[in-house]
Amino acid sequence: MVSRVVFGRGSFSQLEDIIAPKRLSSIAPFIFLVDDVFEKNTALTSRIPLGYDDKIIFISAEEEPKTSQVDALVEEIIVTSKQRPSGIIGIGGGTVMDMAKAVAIMITNDGEAKDYQGWDLVKNPAIYHVGIPTISGTGAEVSRTTVLTGPEKKLGINSDYTPFDQVILDPELTKGVPKDQWFYTGMDCFIHCVESLKGTYLNAFSESYGEKAYELCYELFLDNNLSEEEGQDKLMMASWHGGMSIAYSQVGVAHAMSYGLGYLLGTKHGIGNCIVFDHLEEFYPEGVRVFKEMKAKHEIQLPQGLCTHLSDTEFDTMIDVALSLGPLWENALGKEWKKIMTRQKLRDLYSKM
Repeated sequence: MVSRVVFGRGSFSQLEDIIAPKRLSSIAPFIFLVDDVFEKNTALTSRIPLGYDDKIIFISAEEEPKTSQVDALVEEIIVTSKQRPSGIIGIGGGTVMDMAKAVAIMITNDGEAKDYQGWDLVKNPAIYHVGIPTISGTGAEVSRTTVLTGPEKKLGINSDYTPFDQVILDPELTKGVPKDQWFYTGMDCFIHCVESLKGTYLNAFSESYGEKAYELCYELFLDNNLSEEEGQDKLMMASWHGGMSIAYSQVGVAHAMSYGLGYLLGTKHGIGNCIVFDHLEEFYPEGVRVFKEMKAKHEIQLPQGLCTHLSDTEFDTMIDVALSLGPLWENALGKEWKKIMTRQKLRDLYSKM
């Protein structure tokens, strides 16, 4: 679990006090990985507490994070720092959260990021790393994975060393998120809940978090009678609870299939989950019904026909990526999942998207 968390409007201003005791020396910098959407936003960047050799590296979230990107960042940090950094601080959405976690791991582990895609392959503890989300829904601030697209697969570095040492949850930082992005990322959280609550891995620990996050999502996206500030606060907590629910169970069909879309077409995670989930009535009838209601209420139009012109080889690539995620399928469909989710069935589903 994340060992320390601060929640509250304006809590970002406590960052300096929080990280100061973790500074190893005057030549061991803190590296701030910041979503490049804030590059010209001095209201945020001027509040980042830089000292000594600390530096900000702006990260583009245009594409999902890649293992090659992580390796290049780690090399840049090692080459330009006089000493191993005191810590990595990620400020942004799911992409930046995952980059920060992956970089913190790879600074202390040999080889390339792709070598650690999978479950419990990381040998050495990561350096100190802090997560500060600026959009709510992904659960990346609390999860034990960092999802990366590698040369052969899209898969997380799932390990006990992945979670942040410290998270700062400041709902004020989520102001100004575009409506469609707010919806897609919020739905990532909603889908986490549905997949966790309907999965075979479910236990009482995971269920208690999943039910709370589901309830918050319902209140936010359907009842919808909250002030802007209440909505920001509650979506931040829904994201946290949804992420905690997944940490102790697993996701399911929508995530497995959206990894395939992401790997082949570069479809971003939030919207990819929505495109897939829209067609999964067979597996999650009640969840999909509620999702369609939410989509209609907020007048969201999902892209259609993504897979219309794909070749057989491209379909096979997506299917291979999706089927490589065994634990997700087992959670969704049980131990006999391979008999249920055949390649042809997956192809038929993808063809609708």
